[in-house]
Amino acid sequence: MRLRLKIALWLERWRRHNLKELHPLRQLFWESTLRCNVHCLHCGSDCIASIETPDMPAEDFLKVIDTEVTPHVDPHEVMIVISGGEPLMRKDLAEVGRALKQRGYPWGMVTNGLALTEKKFHELLDAGLRSITVSCDGLEADHVWLRQHHLAFEGATRAIRLIAEYNSRQHSAVSRQPIAWDVVTCVNQRTIDHLPAIREMLWDLGVRDWRVFGIDPMGRAAENPELILTDAQFKQLMDYIVSEREAGRHVSYSCEGYLGDYEGRVRDHLYQCAAGISVASILIDGSISACTSIRGKYYQGNIYKDSFWSVWENGFKPYRDRSWMRQTEPCKDCKAFSFCEGNGMHLRREDGSLMLCHLKRLQVTD
Repeated sequence: MRLRLKIALWLERWRRHNLKELHPLRQLFWESTLRCNVHCLHCGSDCIASIETPDMPAEDFLKVIDTEVTPHVDPHEVMIVISGGEPLMRKDLAEVGRALKQRGYPWGMVTNGLALTEKKFHELLDAGLRSITVSCDGLEADHVWLRQHHLAFEGATRAIRLIAEYNSRQHSAVSRQPIAWDVVTCVNQRTIDHLPAIREMLWDLGVRDWRVFGIDPMGRAAENPELILTDAQFKQLMDYIVSEREAGRHVSYSCEGYLGDYEGRVRDHLYQCAAGISVASILIDGSISACTSIRGKYYQGNIYKDSFWSVWENGFKPYRDRSWMRQTEPCKDCKAFSFCEGNGMHLRREDGSLMLCHLKRLQVTD
């Protein structure tokens, strides 16, 4: 490992440990619905209860914001991300956005784009939308296959065009401001060799920030092994990102997983898992968690019986002290544990074992 990288990793470790002590809330996810308008083969939550599980009432979420969050934070410093399911399935999404805007919170959302019409987009902008991420998982045939909806690609590309065209316009002083946005792509065995064509297609649509990541063996993806990259393909993905970044294009890997010698080369920051440190979530049933895809064992409470802020201040011990992961494989004898600290929390099964070790996958193919 390069000496400069090793020094940077030790400094990042110190910064991360200091952040654990402070644990400032900077991002709050709201799993607002389990309903969805597509049936993705790789859905991490599986959305099994999407029909039976009602949406969380907006007033329940806003009550937590008003009584448990706002008294303790500067609203302008906490990004609220509305997720699902598909958040556009909620008819009151703009109303919730306006309520958050009035309280001073920036808010954003993650969408598959299928229901994002021009009218809806501008309605959300008026409601204070500040950031948006659109999922586009390949060229048309592969995206439709993964999303299991014949209009999925049309919806995603329409949404991308809407956002790109909006941001490219010259705004007057009284106009809306440009929003932060990017496109995310779940790379699988069918699409790994199509990345150059996908990038070219996205750039033609106006994309300039592209995040890519592999699919983890959870939810429906666990039943579709062809979605999971092989170790050699995973390394291929890292090498592709490096080549794109060296060419001056902003392509990056997701936040998950310590990547050894690829650190500092495939994303804008060194590895960190902010779950439970600066990131929290309120799930559809009121559960208090970190990222929305983390297993139930690691939930820290429930807004319907616990104080959210008390949980945030005094809970999340498995997230902030990861020494327990040292007892699990393959972490027991790993020399990189000081930098990795057991990988992303969402990759931990209910029994504490690790689904995937990114570093191990890369070492196998060296």
